[in-house]
Amino acid sequence: MAEDSHFIERHLRRAIDEALADTPVVCLLGSRQCGKSTLVRTITPERAYLDLDNEELAQTARADPGGFVRGLPERVTLDEVQRVPEILRAIKVAVDENRIPGRFILTGSANLLLLPRASESLAGRMEILQLHPLTEAEKQGSPGAFLEIFLGGGLAPEIRPSSSHSPVDLPARLVAGGYPETLRRAPRRAGQWRRNYLRAIIERDVPDIARVRDATRLQTVLAKIARQSGSLLNRSAFGRDLGLDRDTVNHYLDILERLFLVRLLPAWHRNRGKRLVKSPKIHFLDTGLAATLMDLSPEDWNTRRQDYGCLLESFVVQQLIALSGWSDPALEFYHYRDRDQVEVDCVITKASAVWGVEVKTSRSVGSGDLKGLHRLAEQAGSDFQGGIVFYAGDSILPLGDPRFLAVPLSRLWEL
Repeated sequence: MAEDSHFIERHLRRAIDEALADTPVVCLLGSRQCGKSTLVRTITPERAYLDLDNEELAQTARADPGGFVRGLPERVTLDEVQRVPEILRAIKVAVDENRIPGRFILTGSANLLLLPRASESLAGRMEILQLHPLTEAEKQGSPGAFLEIFLGGGLAPEIRPSSSHSPVDLPARLVAGGYPETLRRAPRRAGQWRRNYLRAIIERDVPDIARVRDATRLQTVLAKIARQSGSLLNRSAFGRDLGLDRDTVNHYLDILERLFLVRLLPAWHRNRGKRLVKSPKIHFLDTGLAATLMDLSPEDWNTRRQDYGCLLESFVVQQLIALSGWSDPALEFYHYRDRDQVEVDCVITKASAVWGVEVKTSRSVGSGDLKGLHRLAEQAGSDFQGGIVFYAGDSILPLGDPRFLAVPLSRLWEL
């Protein structure tokens, strides 16, 4: 299904161009309606394009995957390939016979590497890239260089005049989310689009990737995840609240991860950190979807601050992971928490190097907000590179320890 991203420049385009220049199969994964089809058709308008959402075409491919692939043009884009995972083996055979760069572009709205039927590996033949919903940097038309500057040590104190008004722009961004289709709609209509979107995913896409006895229960699971976004995942308690056994909870979470709706952020630990909590945190990838499920509006910023705090943490984690797609795909992301309940919202690593990121809804940062970063630095030792506390203020401020800075949330999309 073709998608319209309002002609917003997608920063992942350069990475796709580079992959097409030296890799036979380039696979672009991401949630439905995040802009994959528009992006690949913009990059390669001359290329043959086949949409496997077309059921007649999909049935033809399923009936004879080898013959279907042999009949394709030399360079082709296959959209929504998760609907016919059987053709991946045939693509492997075709690439081994003719290994020209950029021969196949695949897009998928489910993680192909996690699909049970997609067992044949395209290792060494395929590069996988993930397209996220629009980042705030893309919506602003800015370069999205925050991660490069932060990890490169380029952030420095910068005093700006204080704003007297409340940060109304921030809750509006959280509620809006990043799906291109919502940008053209009024807030109420955007909320209705998101509800229809989730319903369509559950009714149409879930059966493609897994057997679910009662798919409608997924809507209940999603609503609960929205309320717990940014929280430590206790699978037993989660299932108990919904009347589900642990295996069913794991099955549902696996499906929602495959469809790029939720993320399980793993715990960071070192062998010497015996007192560290190993459970993941659960995050909604798009805060607009979560806000709709929570019936949260920008006007609730002051009255539902706890809900917004959880949503803000998920928002920052998502922005950082999306930025890494073009800044440095080698980065890995975690959270930190120990038995003393000292935590850091996001831990970024590259090889042995470690950075910490804390997220606050307040307009000021105190010494108590650094407790988690100090503990992470102690655990990481000489590998610790620095940390920041995102907050709703205006200036980049020193925090006593030269390794730490308070950074306005707006720098995520301004730099």
